[in-house]
Amino acid sequence: MNLEKFGSLFTLFFFQAEVTSVFTLATVTLYVAGMWGIFTKCGLKGWHALIPCLREAKLGEAVGMEKEGRVAALLRGILILAYEASLFTTDSSAAANSLDFLTFVKLFIDLVLLIYMVRLNLALCEVFDRKKRWIILWLLVECIPAMLWGWLKKYRPLWKAEEMKSDAATYFSGSKAAVLDQGLTVNLEERTATEFFKKKYLLRDIHMYIQPGHMVLLLGGSGAGKTTYLNAVNGYEKAKAEVVLNGRNMYKNYKDMQYDIGFVPQQDLMRGSDTVYRTLMDAAALRLPSAFTKAEREARVEEVMDIFGLTPVKRNLVVKLSGGQRKRLSIAMEFISNPALFILDEPDSGLDGVMARELFQQLRQIADQGKIIIVITHTPDRVIDLFDDVIVLAKDSNRTGRLAWFGPIDEARVFFGKDKMEEIVKSVNRTEEGGEGRADEFIKRYAENAQGVAQYV
Repeated sequence: MNLEKFGSLFTLFFFQAEVTSVFTLATVTLYVAGMWGIFTKCGLKGWHALIPCLREAKLGEAVGMEKEGRVAALLRGILILAYEASLFTTDSSAAANSLDFLTFVKLFIDLVLLIYMVRLNLALCEVFDRKKRWIILWLLVECIPAMLWGWLKKYRPLWKAEEMKSDAATYFSGSKAAVLDQGLTVNLEERTATEFFKKKYLLRDIHMYIQPGHMVLLLGGSGAGKTTYLNAVNGYEKAKAEVVLNGRNMYKNYKDMQYDIGFVPQQDLMRGSDTVYRTLMDAAALRLPSAFTKAEREARVEEVMDIFGLTPVKRNLVVKLSGGQRKRLSIAMEFISNPALFILDEPDSGLDGVMARELFQQLRQIADQGKIIIVITHTPDRVIDLFDDVIVLAKDSNRTGRLAWFGPIDEARVFFGKDKMEEIVKSVNRTEEGGEGRADEFIKRYAENAQGVAQYV
């Protein structure tokens, strides 16, 4: 084999290139050096980056996609063997036909390998907490992101490779919540999404029964799945789950039950040019049964305005309302249909302590009427005395949202060994997020308390 052929094989061996030049060899060296640094940061042996096939396999291990990594390694091996075969092909007619076939095989394998490498590099973006648009640079000049992520201190993985193999993520409760005629039962087995043909678990093994009249706090760090969980409960994004409200299955009867659940988002969707009264009348027209007469809708609007203290400002434009008044109006719009379940995403956002407490006291009064209230708030400790229970969601080692606790507030303090709710969130947050990194510990303990130790296979 001459030096040119050896150089071509060398660059194919370490990089996806067949052009032998000083520039190509430089990019090969930079890429391998960068991957050495990335592997080291991910808790793997850096020298694995030197060995083709093993490099792809270890990349899969670094991002929690070992199966994909092994397939990419196999494809790389086949590609190398196919290219070696082409180097030894003579110029005869039979050899030329063989070369054409090998060229076709190589192009096909190149395409499949490219797909797998895109998936692995997208997962690497997630591990390093980088936006997916980085994939463009990985595809065009992969030595640059490899060197940046591998050797600059500001690029750090959110977790190590060994954390993804932790047994903590395999423990499941093995039990379901009781389905009763009154209250809310959630038996969520899993909520998944598909990214580049790979099934990704967003939520798993979340089971609970919430009694009527209970006001529940929903806690969890960024990415723990709070919004995904709420969307699964209200039927907006269905999961593999059973959601039963007052004896009726939410998923099977969604059309009939959609107004039995009131959802108040963080950002209101009201028109500023409408009055308070017109806003509520429009809500009544949408949410109340068509059998309601105009007089009945007006009576309901007047009743709701009185409940939320909006009667004095009924003729005011929405744009002229204070922050607290706008929040109360947002809630009043959902309350028009008299729902059994209220879900609120940060209703106290932008409110001072006094206004926030007044709002939560109003929610407490609604709960005392037999309603179920579930609230997300980032400042829970200033109003924690108004809540009955707390749900704590946390990301396990596989980056899946799991249930770390559901139950009374005082028992949660004992379970986590923390006095404040914000300290509980910190305990389950990852160390890279300023937390204590104890999510798997509490997920396992809660699963054990639910029903022994059930290991998922």
